[in-house]
This record gives sequence, C-alpha cells and structure tokens, in this order.
Amino acid sequence: MTELKNDRFLRALMREPVDMTPVWMMRQAGRYLPEYRAARAKAGDFLALCMNPELACEVTLQPLRRYPLDAAILFSDILTIPDAMGLGLYFEEGEGPRFHKPVRTEKDIAALSIVKPEKDLPYVIDAVSLIRRELNGLVPLIGFSGSPWTLATYMIEGGSSRDFRRTKTMLYDQPEVLHQLLSVLADSVAAYLNAQISAGAQAVQIFDTWGGALSHSAYREFSLAYMTRIVSQLQKERNGRHVPVILFTKGGGQWLDVMADSGCDALGLDWTTDIGLARQQVGQRVALQGNMDPAVLHAGADAIRAEVRRIVDCFGPHSGHVFNLGHGITPEVSPEHARVFIESVHEFTNRQ
Repeated sequence: MTELKNDRFLRALMREPVDMTPVWMMRQAGRYLPEYRAARAKAGDFLALCMNPELACEVTLQPLRRYPLDAAILFSDILTIPDAMGLGLYFEEGEGPRFHKPVRTEKDIAALSIVKPEKDLPYVIDAVSLIRRELNGLVPLIGFSGSPWTLATYMIEGGSSRDFRRTKTMLYDQPEVLHQLLSVLADSVAAYLNAQISAGAQAVQIFDTWGGALSHSAYREFSLAYMTRIVSQLQKERNGRHVPVILFTKGGGQWLDVMADSGCDALGLDWTTDIGLARQQVGQRVALQGNMDPAVLHAGADAIRAEVRRIVDCFGPHSGHVFNLGHGITPEVSPEHARVFIESVHEFTNRQ
C-alpha cells in the first residue's frame, strides 16, 4: 500500500502529537458543492450515485480538490444495510429515505439474516477499494456505518421519524423482539465495517444519529451495548497500523463516560457539549472529534473564524482533537464559508 503523505488525522485519533489539528467535515461530499450536484444529476438520483463505485469515488474526492482536508470519508448512505436485507430503500423528494417493506412484527424480524457485505453490498466495497487507490496516500480514508439503534428506527418506522413511536412501543412492549433485530444489525454492521477495512478504510465511524432520543437507561441497553459489541468484533490492525474507531451519538454528551468504556478510540461530539469539559472528563481515555454547530457556516467569515478560535481555545493545547462539525454540513452552505472554516482550524492550531 502507498505510504500516507498526511497521517495527522490517524495520529490525533491515537492522541499522539500533531503539527496542527486535523479537520474534516461530516457530509463533506455533499449538495453544498456544485460539482457534487452535477455528479448526482449524471447518476440520475442519490441511490444510483451511491451504487456506482466510479461516481461514489468521484464525489468522495471532490472536497479534497477544493480544501486542505485531513481525511476523506466514503460516499455512501447509512441505510445500505437495511436495503441489502430486502427492505427496498427509496428516496422521495423533500421526504428523505423510505422503505417499501418496513419490519414491524416478530415474524418480520425473524426473517432477517446477517448481511454478507462482499455478496450483498459489493458496490460499497468496490468503492472503498477504488477510493483508496485514487487517494494514492494523500490522506486516510474513513469507512462508516449507521448504528444498530439508528438503523432499527428507520426499518421499523419505514423512514424518518420525529417521535419514533413504533420503535419505542416495541422497545417497551416487546424488548426481546427489538433486541433480536439489534443483534442481527450489530453483527451485520461489524461484518460491513470489517469488509470496508479489508478493502482499504483506515479508520471507521459509527453514526448513532438517533441515540440521543433514548432515555438514560434505554440508551445504554438499546444503543451503546450494540455499538460496544460491534467494536469488539472489528479488525484492530491493518497493514501494520491500528484502525481507529469513532463513535458518534448525536445528543450523547451525557453518556461520554460510559461511551469511552466501549473500546473505541474517539468520541464524536455535537455542538451542545462543551469540548473542554469533555476533554477533562474522558480525554485521558479517548480522542475527541468535533464540534462546531454547522449553522455557523451560514454566518460571515469573521463569525466562523471566531467560533473556530473559541473551540480551539476551549479544547486547549492538548493532543487528541480532530476538528469537525457537530453534525453534517447542510446543502445551503457556501463552499467559500467551508473554506474559511477548514483553513482557520489549521491557522489557529499550527504548532510548527
């Protein structure tokens, strides 16, 4: 494999010294970029873009051609696993993801089997291999998956939800059935991430987008327990280098202490958590990633720079920080505002 030209992202995840704080953005390959919109139009729709390894590679590389980012992240969708289970993923304009066949009964869930990534999701694995080759050692490649809890909410609700009514009803009325679904999903996610690592991913992130919707005890039982199970199954090393694992629960700031016990290497933070307090709490055990509010990118350059400076100062002159947004960049953001953000992180943390 080609030697990495820039490994500060991987070193920061291991809490090793770096010359400047690494930065990348969740959804950095996305609709805010005109070149992404052109590629999506060429593909026909979002799902077709995800399922074409050449186009998925192209949009993964697009932000790296614009900005001095320290990592690339695979362009795909968190719902590829349920789609591979036969639920029939589709997207409605303005409505987001939907499933033709949601799972809502014990019989539905019993019929599901663990996904075999190379057989069921070859387009993702092919995309990882292609992206890694095309990066040619420029920066590390991040693989990812949705968390079992987050995937389960989409599978049971049939799409996005505000209150997760059906999923939470199952959680309280039939917890054993929900546990059965989460078990299949956890083992599928572990296999999926391991296949991405084998294909070239140098770090992986588990996106627990809806974990913050759970009660204190339910989060531990129905979300964190299954992410911990995944981490225990992942390849720890590839080509002589440790493969770091990042857990990100949106709204999960109150659980950092128990999340740090999961075996992961880093925790993603959303913007509602004070990163300085988080570092004091768990910074001796894990690295931290985050955590600027994506909405700041709608403001002017001075405001963006001020918020970057505030977060840098809040974390302090310590190792173990990967700068990121607290969630994904939104489609309406100006690409030049993203540039201000990325370049400010390097400017304010340059230790050379």
